[in-house]
Amino acid sequence: MSPLLILGIIIAYFCLLLGVSFLTSKKGESTNSFFLANRQSPWYVVAFGMIGTTLSGITFVSIPGMVQKAQFTYLQVVFGYVLGYLVIATVLLPLYYRLQSVSIYTYLEQRLGKWSYRSGSAFFLLSRTLSASLRLYLVAGVLQLAVFDPLGVPFGVSVCLTIGFIWLYTFRGGMKTIIWTDTLQTTAMLVCLGISIYLISQDLDLSFTGVFSTIADSPYSKVFEWEVNSPSYFLKQVVSGAFITIVMTGLDQDMMQKNLSCRTLGESQKNMGWFTVILVMVNLLFLGLGALLYLYANTKGIALPDKGDDVFPFLALHHFSALAAIAFILGITAITYASADSALTALTTAFCVDFLSFKSRPEPQRIKIKNWVHLGFSVVLIMFILLFRASQNESLILLLFKITGYTYGPLLGLFAFGLLTHRTVKDRWVPLICVLAPILTYVLAANSKEWLGGYEFGFEVLLLNGMLAFVGLWLVSASESRNQPIPLNK
Repeated sequence: MSPLLILGIIIAYFCLLLGVSFLTSKKGESTNSFFLANRQSPWYVVAFGMIGTTLSGITFVSIPGMVQKAQFTYLQVVFGYVLGYLVIATVLLPLYYRLQSVSIYTYLEQRLGKWSYRSGSAFFLLSRTLSASLRLYLVAGVLQLAVFDPLGVPFGVSVCLTIGFIWLYTFRGGMKTIIWTDTLQTTAMLVCLGISIYLISQDLDLSFTGVFSTIADSPYSKVFEWEVNSPSYFLKQVVSGAFITIVMTGLDQDMMQKNLSCRTLGESQKNMGWFTVILVMVNLLFLGLGALLYLYANTKGIALPDKGDDVFPFLALHHFSALAAIAFILGITAITYASADSALTALTTAFCVDFLSFKSRPEPQRIKIKNWVHLGFSVVLIMFILLFRASQNESLILLLFKITGYTYGPLLGLFAFGLLTHRTVKDRWVPLICVLAPILTYVLAANSKEWLGGYEFGFEVLLLNGMLAFVGLWLVSASESRNQPIPLNK
């Protein structure tokens, strides 16, 4: 396929995003619309758009690519997601709506103190910067292979152009724009996913019911793993999935910022419920696509790349029809930018609100600061993408979960301590505890096979990290709290 044709499709897609940005921000620029869309977002639009934000381009290639080695065992993690979203809807959303704050980390200031508040927000900034950069690195690599290498454009230049486009359609409208662009991007991703599955099944001469029976009878359909020492053991996967969801959605400014843009708590909870149902179905589709990819390669006698993340791009760009290749490029672009644009907005929000005393400044000054911070984080994302380009050599979704486990663990410990205890911490010690917890987690995880009789940590490093942070907070706390936990049912 011609690189110029692919480039033309991407440019047309971005022009559409710019049109949405113009329409949503034409009433003028304000920090209130940038941060929370004036709290007027329709819940059903938020629910649908959050699919693209949650999945990202890593899901688009890594979940299908892991089917050969892990079969459908990833569904165990998805089952855990459902439990996590239930906790978010019934515990965390009511708390955040009562606070009526822009940043969810202001809860930590009210409950534990200033250093706890800044520590929580800092770990979010670190984690979201790394994860957003990793997601963008993925699509940048695919576009580099399909478009920019044949045109002689260096990787660094193509990355700057990509981030520049995202900055261009988000810097004015922020969340007000992203609520609608995410809906467009999720639609594009689902259409492209459906086209890919349809075209592969047609090539394999499979009917609608034949797709299900073929996948069920294949060696890729295993869902449950009952071997306790396996990293894919059922209980570990479900519990890890629940806590990954709680931290990556419920304790994440990016995802909660969308929920808080809904008009009421009830609408936000309705959004979370429908979002959960759709997310489970979409993950099933991605796993089904993965099985079809490997069945297709086996049937056609195609030698696949060793790395699972390369399987879908390899087949789409070199063995599928032009329509399937276009669907792949547009789908991975849409889903990756859906997560990247909201991440950029959330990073800007958290830094402005949590570190720059934003409330005390007049609105014209807020807008000016917000624009500079937005630009600054765009540059930071470019730097981290180039760093991943130089060093990344493993499955992207596994790397993403590693980043989550080590950077969100302190946040999990902070919120759990605040919500589950009535103790007062010595606030000045909290930053040190938040740094030590992931370091100790790494040491324990690296030596667990030797120290724990063959047990290997998987996604549950997040639980270990959060537990160590919780214990550390307990050790520097007193039994009576001056700042009682904010009631969950009031």
